[in-house]
Amino acid sequence: MELKVFKSVWGMQGDWKTKLKRIAEAGYDGVETPMPAEKDEPQFRESLERYRLELILHVYTGREDNEKPYPDSAEAHIASLETQLERAASFRPLLINAQSAKDSMPYEEQLKFFSHAVRLEKQTGIPLGHETHRGRATFTPWSTARLLRDIHELHIVADFSHWCNVCESMLFDHADSLSLAIRHAIHVHARVGYEQGPQVPDFRAPEYEYALRRHEQWWDEIGRSHLEAGSPIVTFTPEFGPPGYMHTMPFTGQPVADLWEICLAMSRRIRERFRRNFPAHGENGADKNINFQKRY
Repeated sequence: MELKVFKSVWGMQGDWKTKLKRIAEAGYDGVETPMPAEKDEPQFRESLERYRLELILHVYTGREDNEKPYPDSAEAHIASLETQLERAASFRPLLINAQSAKDSMPYEEQLKFFSHAVRLEKQTGIPLGHETHRGRATFTPWSTARLLRDIHELHIVADFSHWCNVCESMLFDHADSLSLAIRHAIHVHARVGYEQGPQVPDFRAPEYEYALRRHEQWWDEIGRSHLEAGSPIVTFTPEFGPPGYMHTMPFTGQPVADLWEICLAMSRRIRERFRRNFPAHGENGADKNINFQKRY
């Protein structure tokens, strides 16, 4: 089993060539990003190839205008997913991360949407994971577990920092839901959340060590689940975000930490932990044409 660490472009500045060059030079295996604007697509594709970066793409169902609320109907979310997946597949990403459906969507509508999403995943042949994200159908451990019990082939992208925030806890009373989610996870967003937010100011600070250790327990379990299933790779993105997610100083808006440095520090920690916990397994060099194993 190989470890691959990706860098999110969230919070990065510059054109695609600048961003992807910096990511490659920092030693990341790939980039995680929303799809580029059509006018930027040639530079994006050329830079991916030049810097030999693998790709994880984001799609967002139901989003047409940030000023308008997401629709509640499964049909609207299905239509947007179909359109985005068609374009996303043309980039031949390693996997696709979807922020899917809506937290207030009636459950029967959720079932209709996610059942269709599984069919689309099979049609494209590209693994599709639905991120555990606030505002979406997967916004809590129990709502996600309900879907996973009813749709056995559903995959998730594990970002449990959102659940810590929503539940205002480190989720010790949601062990069964977490265990199920871990078995269905095909990718990890390695951001450390805590009871009052989806991102601690600095995961290296001693006052947040309890939250870091808790997240690392979950990430280790995901790694073991992949290993036991015979998966060829396990993928992580240290997805810390810029101000809005990152804490800032009052009045000045000055970030309390350097985003690039925080993500790089977490990537190094993940690699070292992987070497320690999975000593018989290496990094870099897995076949790019991956068929993820089911883990449930």
